[in-house]
Amino acid sequence: MGLLTRGLFLVAGLKGVWGAVFTLVNQCSHPVWPGTLSGNSAAPLGEGGFLLPQGASASLTAPAGWSGRFWARTGCSFDDTGSGHCTTGDCCSLKCAVGVGGAPPVSLAEFTLQGNGGKDFYDVSLVDGYNLGLGIKPKGGTGDCQYAGCLADLNQSCPAELQVLEGGAVVACKSACAAFNTPQYCCTGPNYSPSTCSPTMYSQMFKTACPTAYSYAYDDASSTCTCTGTDYVITFCPSGPSKHTAVQAPQSGGTIPSENECACGGEHCEDNNESENEDSDSSDDVEDDVTLKEVLRVSLQYNM
Repeated sequence: MGLLTRGLFLVAGLKGVWGAVFTLVNQCSHPVWPGTLSGNSAAPLGEGGFLLPQGASASLTAPAGWSGRFWARTGCSFDDTGSGHCTTGDCCSLKCAVGVGGAPPVSLAEFTLQGNGGKDFYDVSLVDGYNLGLGIKPKGGTGDCQYAGCLADLNQSCPAELQVLEGGAVVACKSACAAFNTPQYCCTGPNYSPSTCSPTMYSQMFKTACPTAYSYAYDDASSTCTCTGTDYVITFCPSGPSKHTAVQAPQSGGTIPSENECACGGEHCEDNNESENEDSDSSDDVEDDVTLKEVLRVSLQYNM
């Protein structure tokens, strides 16, 4: 076996051990504090969260088969012990605890590595609302390997009934589910299936502004992307700083979560029980686009 061939096998073997390298880039006009959440109660990447100054980047390595999500927290203030709050995406600590996600509304970058057929599945989700622009770009790889993201500043066009205000400014845009909590908007109860939960005027607004982002629980197949054998660049404010304004740390009386909301069990905490539904990993029809989206949705919902 030649040196080049051995090198190729070595690279392939390492890629199997290390699922992907995620490079997080902050193009906002202000610092952000990325939060990370791993599935199956696994340790979060980057210890769960850290400061990412304006213009800075950081790389995190995930093992093969990893699933989880990334988000940007804004307007954060922490003490020397790491305790504190953020105006958006809060998890009540600099380093988000195992199983604790960002408080909605928050834009999410979601991944399942080496899923069905060895493919990575990924999307930018606005199902939990929006706090800032977010983009995912594969670095090489094979397959479709599409760009996924939301370039628009939805805070500028957010309807009054969905707005989250801090100091008189719109800092985030709620999902209709968070705002109204009905089966129609949350795809729950009698609406818990693709055939009974249709897009609403609010999810269609998100979809029009961000066509490649996941806008509601059963969004169309254009929102879930696949790629094989690649690393990823996740960019906060991919449209650049001119499109996004700075978010100040929460002031007294601001709209920040209470301590009880930060305990796992709040609506921004993930179910840490392993899935009892194994069908999502054994579907014979994985090439169907709707099935692909359901695989990712079920994986993220039940495996965290």
